Amino acid sequence: MSSANPATSSQAPVAPATPPDTKESRFVFKVAIAATMGALAFGYDTGVISGALPFMSLPPASGGLGLDPVTEGVVTSSLVFGAALGSLMAGGLSDRFGRRTTLLGLSLVFMIGVIGSVLAPSVAVMVAMRFILGMAVGGASSTVPVFIAEMAGPSRRARLVSQNELMIVSGQLAAYALNALLAYFSDSPSVWRTMLAISAVPAILLGIGMLMVPSSPRWLASKGRMKEARAVLEQIRSSDKQIELEMAEMKKLNAIGHEQAGWSAILGTPWIRKLLWIGIGLGFMAQFTGINAFMYFTPIILTSTGLGTNAALTATIGNGVVSVIATMIGIWLIGRHGRRPMLLTGLSGVIATQAALGAVLLWMPEGLLRSYAALGCILCFLLCMQMLIAPVYWLLMSELFPMHVRGVLTGTAVACQWVFNALVALLFPIALHQLGSATFFVFAGVNIASLLFVATCVPETHGKSLEGLERHLQKELSAPA
Repeated sequence: MSSANPATSSQAPVAPATPPDTKESRFVFKVAIAATMGALAFGYDTGVISGALPFMSLPPASGGLGLDPVTEGVVTSSLVFGAALGSLMAGGLSDRFGRRTTLLGLSLVFMIGVIGSVLAPSVAVMVAMRFILGMAVGGASSTVPVFIAEMAGPSRRARLVSQNELMIVSGQLAAYALNALLAYFSDSPSVWRTMLAISAVPAILLGIGMLMVPSSPRWLASKGRMKEARAVLEQIRSSDKQIELEMAEMKKLNAIGHEQAGWSAILGTPWIRKLLWIGIGLGFMAQFTGINAFMYFTPIILTSTGLGTNAALTATIGNGVVSVIATMIGIWLIGRHGRRPMLLTGLSGVIATQAALGAVLLWMPEGLLRSYAALGCILCFLLCMQMLIAPVYWLLMSELFPMHVRGVLTGTAVACQWVFNALVALLFPIALHQLGSATFFVFAGVNIASLLFVATCVPETHGKSLEGLERHLQKELSAPA
């Protein structure tokens, strides 16, 4: 994020931003593009299933897998549960072996999952392969933001990490669009295998990209490999002053005597324990906005208003388009505003649009106007969510946790976020059936609680280097209440 807002006096000063055409800007941008191939695969793999399921539900003799409503849910949710385990495992692996090495390994897991899904002869094999694919998706979701944050300078960290969210929604949009095109132009009932096979492209690009970029200098420094850390900084920084500043900060943190800590030591350190709970709370906030209720079930919501099935499916593409545009705006905003103000504004918009959608479904008579009003509420919700909340969530996951346990705590917090994702996907259809339009008032109430949580518990991380931020949070969260 821009260093226009100075850090507090308790931290080392942040070097001024360098011009946008410097070696640092160009090289770190390439690193971010390579790493976010994992986010592109994440987005495509979570979006492609919506178009593949109708074909997978055909009888085996017709090229499908004979899915019924129960097995449709199992196939869909297997990726989410795999993602929870993958993000948890990847956190520890990235602390031990490094962010780059972990992402390289995840590219292979992606390929195993893709190939297995494409060739799956039965529902059982498909569920197993989707679970493996989910492990790669979850691992990438927790590792990519950390890797980019540790490579980027403080003035560029926010925008570069936010590219992760842009690639996620771009992958989802690509999945929606390619699903529609393949379904339209292909007469093969096995077209779902082609839909799934396309996800091999970002997986391959992730592996190639990781072979071409260096390891994180901060991870190298945490292992005492200072000469290698300096060599990487010399590749990705154009200012000797910035290199010396960052090296001094990393050496100072190492001198404090951080060691890889077990869970008993982590949870026994009050300020780190508070950060973990904040990270888990942010995951609850992000998922219980109801974002995936809309990403997974928009066609069901719109058909309930009287809109035709084809029109409802087309509107799902609209979800992807709005998400991409909103995220691009969010990347621009995140360089100019603090994390907390963006979250508070976004949650206020989410509460208003959820309440408005509930009112539309409850009181407007069935007809085209009701369908368009409901769609308008959904798109306004997505604008608030993808512009002001989602990019900030992933950015905070890369910033909040101290260097010596950043991987494992980020992995744990993101794993909880995936569990909350699964809970929303599981509970939303049940709630919609039992409560009807009142479901959206329940979401609005939950988001009021999230608003209070952000206002009272979430620290501001704007304008601070990772090392300076670590010292600042330790001081702030260690202070008596």
